[in-house]
Amino acid sequence: MSLSNCSKETLLTIAISIVKNININEDNEGQRLDNFLFKVCKGVPKSHIYKMIRTGKIKINNKKANSNYKLLIKDLVFLPDIRVSESKEKIIIPRKDFSVVYEDDGFIVLDKPCGLAVHGGSGLSFGLIEQLRISFKQNSFLELVHRLDKDTSGLLIVAKKRGVLLDLHKIFREGRCYKSYIALVKGKWLNKRQHIKLPLKKYITKSGERRVFVDDSGQSAHSVVNLIGYYNEYSLLKVEIRSGRTHQIRVHLSHSGFPIVGDSKYGNYEEDVCFFSQFNFKRMFLHAYNLKFNHPSSNEFIDLVSDLPNDCKILLNSLEDLGRNS
Repeated sequence: MSLSNCSKETLLTIAISIVKNININEDNEGQRLDNFLFKVCKGVPKSHIYKMIRTGKIKINNKKANSNYKLLIKDLVFLPDIRVSESKEKIIIPRKDFSVVYEDDGFIVLDKPCGLAVHGGSGLSFGLIEQLRISFKQNSFLELVHRLDKDTSGLLIVAKKRGVLLDLHKIFREGRCYKSYIALVKGKWLNKRQHIKLPLKKYITKSGERRVFVDDSGQSAHSVVNLIGYYNEYSLLKVEIRSGRTHQIRVHLSHSGFPIVGDSKYGNYEEDVCFFSQFNFKRMFLHAYNLKFNHPSSNEFIDLVSDLPNDCKILLNSLEDLGRNS
């Protein structure tokens, strides 16, 4: 459901006070004090939160603490009187049913649809994680383990416990999670298997949009491209990522001369407009296809697959038919 279709509730602007003691449990253990406060004190400017930490108005176990203090179980966080003005317009987040690929006590793996941002921000009042918290109200803790771009579909992990979140972050950070994507690019990819090792650097445009480009001073990034097959003048690829940089696959393929079909940031806009019109295809062809890792608690090997969405399958069939008839 798009934001424009959401119902809104108009509220009077009122001042509310936050005064409370919070006992830290396993859901918050290990979290930095400042990050914890950003979530608890919704609507309070970050600068004000840092000032209260710095001046000792926010205390841990009745003592002054630094903003980078890591919370421990049974810590007592004291919040003083904080006056917050509520927004005049409150967005009602619609409930959404998600396709669950895997679930246990520690985490959920969802099949994210294309077109849904994983979280609110940058002009969006809500995203997948906010909607998930509405649908899974029984879980007090739900946090993204990793991210997918708004226009990328496929497997996404959400932690249900803070300890599991930290364990999965470590698995990702140490490269112990195999991640592969399916992408369709314009042109004939030549090599059956090819490693791309190009450093990536982020920048923000004047409009506030996040972009990435290949630059020697950027962060190291490693993608492995496997050719699945040709579909007329297009190549279907399986791309393994050995690092998790923003827009990594999109930039690596575009820089190599093979932009992903439908990529509005790094692709060919004019060609995509014609392509969309010809095939009635209206998305970026990038799908998070496979995740493999050992379970952080049981060490059981987890191997999850998300089939290509129907619109992608229909497109490939159309391209095959076009090739046979040409």
